[in-house]
Amino acid sequence: MGSETIILFGEVLADIFDDRKVFGGAPFNVARHLQAFGLHPLLISRIGNDELGCELLAQIKDIGMDDCGIQLDDLHPTGQVIVHMEERGHRFEILPEQAYDYIQADISHRIISALCPKLIYFGTLAQRNAVSAHALVSLLHSNKAPRLLDINLRKPWYDTRILKHSLMHANLVKINQEELDVLAVLFRLPGINEVQKAAALIKHFGLDSMLVTCGEEGAWQLDIENKVINVAGVVSSQPLVDTVGAGDGFASVYLLGHLRRWPVSLTLSRANTFAAALCEIRGAIPDSPDFYKPFIADWKI
Repeated sequence: MGSETIILFGEVLADIFDDRKVFGGAPFNVARHLQAFGLHPLLISRIGNDELGCELLAQIKDIGMDDCGIQLDDLHPTGQVIVHMEERGHRFEILPEQAYDYIQADISHRIISALCPKLIYFGTLAQRNAVSAHALVSLLHSNKAPRLLDINLRKPWYDTRILKHSLMHANLVKINQEELDVLAVLFRLPGINEVQKAAALIKHFGLDSMLVTCGEEGAWQLDIENKVINVAGVVSSQPLVDTVGAGDGFASVYLLGHLRRWPVSLTLSRANTFAAALCEIRGAIPDSPDFYKPFIADWKI
């Protein structure tokens, strides 16, 4: 399994909490989980030539993750997001003009051309700047591996153009219920319920399937043949700490299940269980690799 490469394109940054900083960004979080599960994630991103960037690069090396796709920027800082904890969850303040906005296409192309990735993962945030958006286009045009688009709508860093382009280049789409409603309005999709809206989106953009996460209520997937597979949410016996990174954990297990050819219902169930466990810790990534051991043992990874 270690030889199976998954390319993850996009932001790498530090989530700044009141009491500490945690390195993150959806592609980085997913990559870290995949690394712990024994795969070969290759993160294509860019960090600043600053103290935060040095700490981030050291962490990447410490966990044994391949760092050849991390570019160094002398002009722009390593990405930061200020996380505001509120009564009903968390709110992100995403800073502009960060290093991950300037991923260079020529550098990433030289790295990727030597690989045969099994999957490509990308999102929408890193496309807010034309430089990184061009780098993503170059990547997607140069490789025909299946693509999972993880939609994370963060105001004001998305628009209809970014979403349309992303959906046109995706095979699989991960989205939550609220985001599906937003896309239904933006693209004037027909349908009176979520399944009908998802079906319209699949048809409009020629997608293979759509994965819709519903938090504590579970998740469901709709394929091109309008087959719906639902799984219930997970009831945890532990108190909720925060939900930061739960969706990224879900995505990582979904990618793992896709590569392992697990049945969809089993994949969704395991992804739910893993995401729920992440909600019992602070931040998106566990402090110890021991966190993964029960999952690795139970899933026989």
